[in-house]
Amino acid sequence: MAIKAASKAQATWQGNLAEGKGRVRMSSNAAPEMPVSWEARTNREGVSTTSPEELIAAAHAACFCMALSNGLNQKGTPPRQLDVTATCTFEVDQGASIKEMHLEVVGDVPGMDEAAFKEAASAAGEGCPVSKALKGNVNVRVTARAKTA
Repeated sequence: MAIKAASKAQATWQGNLAEGKGRVRMSSNAAPEMPVSWEARTNREGVSTTSPEELIAAAHAACFCMALSNGLNQKGTPPRQLDVTATCTFEVDQGASIKEMHLEVVGDVPGMDEAAFKEAASAAGEGCPVSKALKGNVNVRVTARAKTA
């Protein structure tokens, strides 16, 4: 039996690109409505609004955690904890684009050595649905480190 699920989010924008402001909200109400702005896309210093890239980074971090957790569990080494930081790089040069996604993961996985953890993280980086959606358009890099006691 196939699983099919649709997730929804809404956005509203007012004004021009550089000075306008917007808001995004998730239909699940799992997070409060969030402000978005061009400034948040191009200057992350001291900005309290979000950007599409920050939202993609959050989605990718969560998806990667799930994929890695599943892969580790299938190997008989379920993780105690995975901590992932996703950095989505937005560039404006000859047009605007997302150039890179860097996933940094630290895993607490009893019974697994560093090399095996890095291999599992690399496989999750290739196999998670968000990575697959970005493939061919965005350079996805994974850096992994096993947590030591």
